[in-house]
Amino acid sequence: MDKNIHPIFDRLLQRQDRETRLNQKSKVLWLTGLSGSGKSTIAQGVERALYNKGFFAQVLDGDNIRSGINNNLGFTIEDRQENIRRIAEVAKLYLHSGVITLNSFISPTKEIRDYARQTIGADDFIEIYINAPLEVCEQRDVKGLYKKARKGEIKGFTGIDSPYEAPENPALEIRTNELSLEDSVERICDFILPLITLKN
Repeated sequence: MDKNIHPIFDRLLQRQDRETRLNQKSKVLWLTGLSGSGKSTIAQGVERALYNKGFFAQVLDGDNIRSGINNNLGFTIEDRQENIRRIAEVAKLYLHSGVITLNSFISPTKEIRDYARQTIGADDFIEIYINAPLEVCEQRDVKGLYKKARKGEIKGFTGIDSPYEAPENPALEIRTNELSLEDSVERICDFILPLITLKN
């Protein structure tokens, strides 16, 4: 660490103080999957469902992050790694603020996701695989990205000319070609409620 940097973490309010105030245990949910698998829509649904149950959550989404703090990054593997590094650091700040964070990012490689897990801490990192077959994602193609990638207009597009490494042991897998949005949201909420409920 730079000798001119003097962290004051020990003098700040602690995570437990904030969790007590918010009446919840903070966690980081990491939704990974192909473009068009349903990550963002599900994250928004879970955020709303948790809010309705009295929890305080925040969605971090690929498009929003890339139009803000990561607007200087492209889609090379190095830029993708830096993208995830910054996101993981932001999620860690939310975690220590007592907030439940819903991260919706393709994060295509095991190495990238492992890095995020190490940054955030394995005990607080919940990997959720939003699984939909490539052909289903292409059929949805709400942004027209697959069509552009097939034409060669987008290079390094995950699932077309850049690989996606599916999680081998996710905490939870949601198959969006088999489940409705409502069922997907409910399944995630049922899974995480015991983990975010503060025991008095």
